[in-house]
Amino acid sequence: MISTKVKLAGVELKNPVMTASGTFGSGAEYGEFVDLNRLGAVVTKGVANVPWAGNPTPRVAEVYGGMLNAIGLQNPGIDVFVKRDIPFLKQYDTRIAVNVCGRTTEDYLEVTERLGEEPVDLLEINISCPNVKEGGIAFGQDPKAVEAITRAVKDRARQPVIMKLSPNVTDIGEMARAAEAGGADVISLINTLTGMKIDINRRTFALANKTGGMSGPAVKPVAVRMVYQVAQAVKLPIIGMGGIVTAEDALEFLMAGATAVSVGTANFFRPCAATEVAEGIERFMEKEGVGDITELIGCVK
Repeated sequence: MISTKVKLAGVELKNPVMTASGTFGSGAEYGEFVDLNRLGAVVTKGVANVPWAGNPTPRVAEVYGGMLNAIGLQNPGIDVFVKRDIPFLKQYDTRIAVNVCGRTTEDYLEVTERLGEEPVDLLEINISCPNVKEGGIAFGQDPKAVEAITRAVKDRARQPVIMKLSPNVTDIGEMARAAEAGGADVISLINTLTGMKIDINRRTFALANKTGGMSGPAVKPVAVRMVYQVAQAVKLPIIGMGGIVTAEDALEFLMAGATAVSVGTANFFRPCAATEVAEGIERFMEKEGVGDITELIGCVK
């Protein structure tokens, strides 16, 4: 009998496979294709204190090996999320992680406090949002800001806090240490890499926003490297993501030091990708004679 159970800050997941925020809605869109009971956790789309309209269109472009998105964290806000999405997810035997976004520290804290009274298991704080009070630089691109926002959220949160790191930095280890210093319980990475596509026929940008977040298989080697670096830099559990399509992809992240993984862009072209990854990990463990998944976590030194 194999065990695929992992723990993130005391929260036990039946297996290490989660969905990546922004690629799975809040589960309802995928409910008819995917048995959510087979997932370790569902990570919701970003939730803000008020509804966000997102960026102008076009805001998605396919690129070689993945996609660019400049959705702009469009979401209906915390009120609708609490009323509509949490009751839907509570029907299933899976953990609920809520991705929280904001433009100011106060935005994050408002959502964090509201969720303290709700039956959700983990909070994932998206610090790739532009900090409007600091001239638009993302919270996650300045280690002092990372530590400060982490500490502020931890002070108000009733659930364990996952800090989601941006890869658009010089030293990912420095950012991870800043999150750890601020009291983070878990770290997740990577968020999207900044990219651009030009439509040569229209002689303009493919995205109205000019730049967008690059995700998909092409970013996986960068993501695996960053997860490994962070695993060496901090003692916190890590959720690894970035281009995971197959169980083999997920296993690379686990062996690099991730305790859990999130499947993102693959959901768009293979709705069952996350459950297939979970099943593939089990088959690998059986074939290799691995009794407990913890034997694989960080086994590559």
